[in-house]
Amino acid sequence: MLIRLANVRKDYMLDKVRITALKNANLDIARGDFVCLMGPSGSGKSTMLHVMGCIENPSSGDVLIDGENTRAMNDGALSRFRNRHIGFIFQSFNLVSVLNVRENVEFPLLIRGKKFDRDRVTSVIESVGLSDLMRHRPDELSGGQRQRVAIARALVGEPDIIIADEPTANLDSKTGSVIIDLLTRLNEESKTTFVFSTHNESLARFAKRTVRILDGEIVKD
Repeated sequence: MLIRLANVRKDYMLDKVRITALKNANLDIARGDFVCLMGPSGSGKSTMLHVMGCIENPSSGDVLIDGENTRAMNDGALSRFRNRHIGFIFQSFNLVSVLNVRENVEFPLLIRGKKFDRDRVTSVIESVGLSDLMRHRPDELSGGQRQRVAIARALVGEPDIIIADEPTANLDSKTGSVIIDLLTRLNEESKTTFVFSTHNESLARFAKRTVRILDGEIVKD
């Protein structure tokens, strides 16, 4: 099993009030799966993705990635683990405005501080259909094109897992369907495990598996 959440609970403090975002969540995701986390706003989807993606630690329970218990790692080890194994796609794109397409895609490889294959960068940009726009900056791209850059950036390090938090939220419905269809194709071609969240029922049909979340609990899988 590539991802395992075991009795995961996540609490936040809002002023002096404790808010429980996840309640004893148990979930297994196999390598190569394409999973949709489905639920309304505030249901706990993003929290589950952040815990699964090692952005946040659970308040209790364990998160195992490829057999390694990430909850036992310190911040430095967790950061290195995340950089090697997990790619992220966010609804707000999170591109660097002063960098062009190619530079944005290369950015996570530069952070690693190691020599990288520039042909790999070119190949990933081509795979998302942006080979003619490599020198364009984000403000010269449409929303759908910006999200394609974000997808290429997530893919370039050849991660085991790609986490996509509401990747179509800032796109019109037609472009959103195109983006999810692209993720589906990349999942089939690369066998990379994809986990994405949405509140849009029409997008859930693209997934191999849908996990429904309500009030911090998995209610259907």
